[in-house]
Amino acid sequence: MDRRTLLRAAAAGLLVPASYATASGCGVTRDSDSGASGPLGRLRMIVGNSPGSGFDITARTAGKALTSAEAARGMEVVNISGAGGTIGLSRLVNSRGSNETLMMMGLGVVGAVFTNKSRAGLEDTTPLARLIEDPSAVVVPKDSELRSLDDFLEAWRSDPDRLSVGGGSSPGGPDHLLPMQVAEAAGIDPTKTRYIGYDGGGELLTALLGSKIDVAATGIGEMVDQIATGDVRILATTGRTTVEGVDAPTLAEKGIEISAVNWRGVVAAPGISRARRDRLVDALRTMRDSDEWKEGVRRNGWTDAFQEGEKFEDFLADQNTRVAKTLRRLGLTR
Repeated sequence: MDRRTLLRAAAAGLLVPASYATASGCGVTRDSDSGASGPLGRLRMIVGNSPGSGFDITARTAGKALTSAEAARGMEVVNISGAGGTIGLSRLVNSRGSNETLMMMGLGVVGAVFTNKSRAGLEDTTPLARLIEDPSAVVVPKDSELRSLDDFLEAWRSDPDRLSVGGGSSPGGPDHLLPMQVAEAAGIDPTKTRYIGYDGGGELLTALLGSKIDVAATGIGEMVDQIATGDVRILATTGRTTVEGVDAPTLAEKGIEISAVNWRGVVAAPGISRARRDRLVDALRTMRDSDEWKEGVRRNGWTDAFQEGEKFEDFLADQNTRVAKTLRRLGLTR
């Protein structure tokens, strides 16, 4: 499913239902998964930002793959935007005991918990699995005078305040951390950069094509259509290797040695049983092995990074520590 189809689907009614704001806390169901088999019932996946974002695309791709693999009988994607995804996270945490409610999350939500001083944290959820890694990119409109990463860094060093860099995440998210890390590695004071945050990749793309920002930091999967049509130009990618189908060097190849690969995973509501958690993980494992999911991973330039159980819990704890350290260094949190 391409970006235009995704946005049409969102406009057709896949946004948060009006009743959900008041009914979600009543969605708690009795757990009866011990010894159960067969596909799960209809699931509900919270996405903490707007349609067209990386989280949204990943959630909708997962929903289609879960259904086609007969791991679940369907999945509703519920967009609850705001505060870097922490409003959606709070909704999930308040749905304690709900067997059907999940949330697509990732590095952006980890950072937003700190910068938005969210009372709800990822430690309050039931971790299920990390799904993918998503290499990010430094992107400009096709008509930009910045023809290469060297052009960008030269202009940025000469006057950091002149260039505006946008991202589809709030402070602490991957699109914010990427330009801060690039600036630091390039000898630019990160605190002097002009970062403008948007609520997901859809709003970021509109700002970039509308010349409201000079440069964007974003996941490659969020601009696949615009890359294909030539409406945007990638100056560099952040993965360990070059991305298939993308004519751009990696940051490392240009001497910028940073680790800036985004990731996404799924957590469930707190208070569900071990049996229910295991069934949800089994469903995600079945999804991961499906042709539908593998094609989605390929199409969006993602990398399979499936990780479940205690390893995923340990990974989340490590990400919390790393992001908190980076944000303290930038003066964004204590």
